[in-house]
Amino acid sequence: MQYIELGNIKIEVVQKDIKNIHLSVYPPDGNVKIAAPIRMDLDTIRVFAINKLQWIKKQQELFRNQEREAPREYLSKESHYFQGKRYLLKIIEQDSKPKVVLTHSKIELYLRPGTSTEKRKEIIEEWYREEMKKTIPKMIEKWEKIIGVKVNEFGIKKMRTKWGTCNTEAKRIWINLELAKKPLECLEYIVVHELIHLLERRHNDIFKNYLNEFMPKWRFYRDELNRLPFRHTEWKY
Repeated sequence: MQYIELGNIKIEVVQKDIKNIHLSVYPPDGNVKIAAPIRMDLDTIRVFAINKLQWIKKQQELFRNQEREAPREYLSKESHYFQGKRYLLKIIEQDSKPKVVLTHSKIELYLRPGTSTEKRKEIIEEWYREEMKKTIPKMIEKWEKIIGVKVNEFGIKKMRTKWGTCNTEAKRIWINLELAKKPLECLEYIVVHELIHLLERRHNDIFKNYLNEFMPKWRFYRDELNRLPFRHTEWKY
C-alpha cells in the first residue's frame, strides 16, 4: 500500500489499469484516496494532490460538521425517510409474509414475531429498492428523449461513496439505494448526471455545460444532497 503525506493529511494511493486520476474523500471521517494510472509516477500524483489540497480540507471540514444519521433499530416510532419525507415506523407483528405499507405519516412494517433487527432492515431496504424500480424507469425514459441518449440497463445497489455510476461502454447506470430516502428531484438529478456521462465521460467543462443546458438547477440539487445526512463526495479529473 502506498501513501502520500501532506502535513497531517495521509492519502492512500492505489495504482491500477485506468486512464484518469481520481481523488475521493470518504465519509464519515474524511479519509482520502487517490486512484491513479499504473504508469503515473508518485511525484506526479503528489503534485496533483497538492493542487487539490484546499478542496480536500474543505470536504473534510464538511464531514466534521455534517449531521449524522443515528443507527436505526427498526422499532416503532422510529423516524425513517422516503422520497425526502419523514415517516414514523410502525411495527405490526403477524404470522404472515412480511410487507411494507406506506400511509400518510407512517411506514407500516408487517413481520413475523421475533424478526431480528437485521432482517427488518433487509425488508425495508428491499421495499426501498422496489419503489425505486417503479420511479427510475419513468425518469430515464423522460430524460433519454431530452438528452438524446439510450440506456441499455439500470440497477440499484448500495454504494459507499457515490450516488451513481455509469458504464459508458455497456450503457449501464447504477443508482445508490440510499437515494430512496432523498427528495425525488435529487434522485432525478443523479439520473440526469449519469445519463450525461453517455455524452461526456469526464467531469469537465463540457460535462458541466450539458448539465447547465439540460438541468439549470443542478447545483441546487447537488447542494441539497450534500446538506442531507449520509454524505459522499468525489472529485474526478
